[in-house]
Amino acid sequence: MFAKVLTKPQIDQIHQASLSILERTGVIIPHEEILAKFGKHGAVVNAKENHVKIPSELVMELVSKAGKNFTLYGRDISNKAEFGSGKRNYNTTAGQAFWIDNIGDNRRYTCMDDVTTAVKFSDALDQITIPGAMADPHEIPVEWRCVAVATEAIKNTSKPIMFWFHDRASAKYLIDLLIALRGDEKKAETYPLFFPFLEPISPLSFPFNGIDLLFETARLNIPVPIGPMAQMGLSAPSTLAGTMAQENAEVLAGICVTQLIREGMPICYGGICHAFDMKTVQMIFSGPEQAIFSVAMSQMGKFYGFPVYINAGLTDSKSPDAQAGLECGLTLAMGAAAGADIFGHMGICGMDQASSLDFLIMQSEIISYVESMMRTINFTKETFAMDLIDETGPKGSFLHKQHTRKHFRKELWFPSLLDRRDYKAWREKGTKTMEQRCRERKDEIIANYKPMQLPNDIARELDEIVRTAKQNLKQ
Repeated sequence: MFAKVLTKPQIDQIHQASLSILERTGVIIPHEEILAKFGKHGAVVNAKENHVKIPSELVMELVSKAGKNFTLYGRDISNKAEFGSGKRNYNTTAGQAFWIDNIGDNRRYTCMDDVTTAVKFSDALDQITIPGAMADPHEIPVEWRCVAVATEAIKNTSKPIMFWFHDRASAKYLIDLLIALRGDEKKAETYPLFFPFLEPISPLSFPFNGIDLLFETARLNIPVPIGPMAQMGLSAPSTLAGTMAQENAEVLAGICVTQLIREGMPICYGGICHAFDMKTVQMIFSGPEQAIFSVAMSQMGKFYGFPVYINAGLTDSKSPDAQAGLECGLTLAMGAAAGADIFGHMGICGMDQASSLDFLIMQSEIISYVESMMRTINFTKETFAMDLIDETGPKGSFLHKQHTRKHFRKELWFPSLLDRRDYKAWREKGTKTMEQRCRERKDEIIANYKPMQLPNDIARELDEIVRTAKQNLKQ
């Protein structure tokens, strides 16, 4: 049984409101080929205004055709991220403009070395299923940046990867990378390594490149998460219900687009709306509204049968402190209890302020805590231990029993960062704060972790693809 904030009638209300928005208000889609496809399927298209009104029947027909489960595979295909199967996945951010080396330092622009460090770091963390680039390297022209970033990520993790796609021309080289890694086109389609993130621009608009590049990734039927970031009070109505109805409409419109490109393309429903803070005039990453959105949008995505992507486990704090722990922990726990499939983007300092490995270390601890909280309890004769209770009797102790030695490691969660020592022991170890412990653990991983190496022949082939992309995709 999943956590819920919406009743069945309320889910239907949001659903009907979203269909009404698409049919009456419509969306802006600046893509001639997609508009033509909508027109052929009975939508009301104003090509001059790039505007389309989508009939409810067409929306539901196309939603029914979309793929509703899929798996991403690392270059080691035993490293999997499964969607739509009840598994939970965690990814680090696909890329930020700024980087913070240590909490409190000045921010700096990201570079390719940060991609290398970030991906290696996430490879070392068991809790991270999909390492993201975490950096959008400032020194590399955007035209071929994603090709270089993807290659660097492939070299430094054996897990699936995440990064920002740019456009259709560069997506062609990304497909070439995947085929080179897998060995042939059939294996590349069978074992997708990454996915493009289609992000509608709230309210009710789509980016040309975000749509256009899907014609290239559709060649291998690569899955597509669709996640508008409607902001309550700014780019969506200043109510929870209105924001969710609009966000849902934008996701449904995106699903329609994907199915017009290739029927059956697998989809992840991205319910990643946020609230807007009228006091600080910036987006809120992790207020109580985000916990509500995490659960409610998970319910909406599951209503249509899709795996769900939510923004949970994030924080508005700029250091891994009590605020960060509260915000990350509560929203992540709520989202996990709601049955979401993937949670992102880990490793962000504050509301998209920069990437930070210190934050990622703290979040990995929180993920471990939440995953233990979500465990399946084992109810057997052995675990009830009735004979042992009878044998021990009133006022006895279980500490020295063989049953305790056999079970406690499986039944207890052991932290790597949280401190449970008594006050004296804590003082003797230097009265370290969470921020200090995060930094120490970060430094230890950076100094010592070595990822599995990519075979030299494949590395050379990938480098050649990057070189060709650089030559052909110049500014």
